[in-house]
Amino acid sequence: MRMFVRQNSLSLFFGAIFLAALVGQSFAGWASFNDTQVSEGLATIGYGEYVTSSSFAADVAENWQSEYLQFLLYIWATVWFVQRGSPESKESGQVGTESDRDQEVGGFAGPGAPSWARARGPRRAVFSHSLLIVMGTIFLLSWLAQSVAGVVAFNEEQLASLEAPLTWGQYLFGSDFWNRTLQNWQSEFLAVGSMAVLSVYLRERGSPESKPVGARHDDTGAEG
Repeated sequence: MRMFVRQNSLSLFFGAIFLAALVGQSFAGWASFNDTQVSEGLATIGYGEYVTSSSFAADVAENWQSEYLQFLLYIWATVWFVQRGSPESKESGQVGTESDRDQEVGGFAGPGAPSWARARGPRRAVFSHSLLIVMGTIFLLSWLAQSVAGVVAFNEEQLASLEAPLTWGQYLFGSDFWNRTLQNWQSEFLAVGSMAVLSVYLRERGSPESKPVGARHDDTGAEG
């Protein structure tokens, strides 16, 4: 067990703080929701009712979709674009999907390579882009969940204000959906862009996301 924890400590750490943050969000969101209910002269709801509500689902889904979009775009962009001096970037001569030899697929696959890396045709093509496919699928599903939960939550507010509800299609082209979406996207794009540029000039000793402390600023693709 100790060996398992040590070898998987990064995923276990983020899994634990994810659950802690999600639980914290649920309690804070519940309190905020009930504060709004009281201020508007409406009945409060229980914790269980809140965490199964469209309001909570929309808040969670809108953050998930933006995070997966961030990684989806970053994975794709780092295939085709470079940033001189960044450990997050390939060298300029490696732009693109690279050769079979460089990627160790087909006849260049080593003895411990995944079987789909040795395969030919569709299986190798799917495996070659499997990370992008899965990230993209999760992004689309969470974005869909955000839109469905969002329209339900929005219509609950509309009805409480004695205003007409919207259809799902109307909500997709409405300001509430795109305000929720774009306020998350812009922050993710800023964070990723900042990481790519700041890692050219700044260091974190021992991190693979940083160059070695003594590396030149223009060293590209070097990891500490």
